[in-house]
Amino acid sequence: MTEPVRVAFMCVQNAGRSQMSTAFAEQERERRGLGDAVEILTGGTHPADHVHDIVVDVMREEGVDLSDRTPRKISRAELESCDYVATMGCSTLELDADASSVDIRDWALDDPDGNDLERVREIREEIRERVSALFDEIEREVAASA
Repeated sequence: MTEPVRVAFMCVQNAGRSQMSTAFAEQERERRGLGDAVEILTGGTHPADHVHDIVVDVMREEGVDLSDRTPRKISRAELESCDYVATMGCSTLELDADASSVDIRDWALDDPDGNDLERVREIREEIRERVSALFDEIEREVAASA
């Protein structure tokens, strides 16, 4: 088997947008049968102590429990080992020239922290759509390399 496609979802605190992105990516990987073909990473440059409560609440509405997840720091080496990195609009990510093969996408999403429930639901839905579109690309890549 070839190396898995590595995708990372990152932001500053790893407590909102990147956590929702990771949860939806895990669902897409499972739904598409890409379990061994896709590795998912998440992290932040300055991780918070816990996932934002409002994010836990809106994801619970979708049957996803983020209450046991802990924000973590993500290293430059981890990011440089990825095929795709999605930043959430809060990062000034600069990777070395050696990492020029990393496809970096800045999704420019509003931070759910401090927003009302309806706005956080809108952010959640935008994330779901972006993750699904990214997995359309990844699925084609995996199929082409098989």
